[in-house]
Amino acid sequence: MNTIGRIFRLTSFGESHGAAIGGVIDGCPAGLQINLEFIQNELDRRKPGQSHITTQRSENDRVEILSGIFEGQTTGTPIGFIIKNQDHHSSDYNDLKDVYRPSHADYTYDQKYGMRDHRGGGRSSARETIARVVAGAIAKQLLSGLGIKINAFVSQVGDISIDKPYHELDLNLIESNIVRCPDPEIAARMITRIEEAGRNHDTVGGVVSGVITGVPSGWGEPVFNKLHADLGHAMLGINAVKGFEYGSGFAGTALSGSVHNDLFIKSGDKVITLTNHSGGIQGGISNGQDIYWRVAFKPIATLLREQKTIDKDENETTINPKGRHDPCVLPRAVPIVEAMAAIILADHFLLSRLSKL
Repeated sequence: MNTIGRIFRLTSFGESHGAAIGGVIDGCPAGLQINLEFIQNELDRRKPGQSHITTQRSENDRVEILSGIFEGQTTGTPIGFIIKNQDHHSSDYNDLKDVYRPSHADYTYDQKYGMRDHRGGGRSSARETIARVVAGAIAKQLLSGLGIKINAFVSQVGDISIDKPYHELDLNLIESNIVRCPDPEIAARMITRIEEAGRNHDTVGGVVSGVITGVPSGWGEPVFNKLHADLGHAMLGINAVKGFEYGSGFAGTALSGSVHNDLFIKSGDKVITLTNHSGGIQGGISNGQDIYWRVAFKPIATLLREQKTIDKDENETTINPKGRHDPCVLPRAVPIVEAMAAIILADHFLLSRLSKL
């Protein structure tokens, strides 16, 4: 339950207010040149305190590689790493020891394990996603050698959304603003909406969209590990995610089959499709076209305002949390979405090699 992948595998460990978050990456091929600066840059995109619309918890999130990389290359052995926690204010959570935060994992963890770490949510905290970003950064470096590029961006905050398809956007602008939206005008409105939620001690959700280019045809499994199913499994395993769709998604249900079908044509020496409602995947296997998807994130559950709840003895009470929290998770979720996609693709790349032996 703490491991994802079959050949390229990540096992993560650690809690929000423990000594460190870490992981072990197994199955990464030997001889891959690793750029540690790139890994750190990916962590910097995820870390708290990077702008005024994110939590002000101050963490350097410096990765320490423990094994599996020698003289800048992977050795083929397990890659162990940790990121030490530094700025955790555990006392902020003392009032939560015996009460359950609404829409958090507090109650369900107690029901499953008979105990829980109340400090920042313990293992249920989104801080665990640091390990995924490290693994994703290594997977990205493996995939980049194959000409594969992964981009995610914020496409919706609350009821403010981009009304253009991804191929009409300049994805080079994703990192040009603090909300990570490639449409500058929409980005400004999104930032205002997040600021408003913060001032009201409230939160706001939205959507992160992703697109992968350069994936060849033939990756994926035909039945239980379809490529889109594994992507959905990965995305739905991210904290606060409530939905996943790829290709035409739910909107495609309004189209007739004659409109929705992606017709095959020959372009030079390549087979392509005239449209891409399939989102680059057919029958669970990549068809060589762009893979694109959308991930829905709920409004963060922690509100810095009084709410009704119950305590561990099932008595009704109220809760008024302290601490430092994001009014909107979306800007920091972008590198996490990319990382999970990279882990899945790296795994399917290695699986595709096995299927042709």
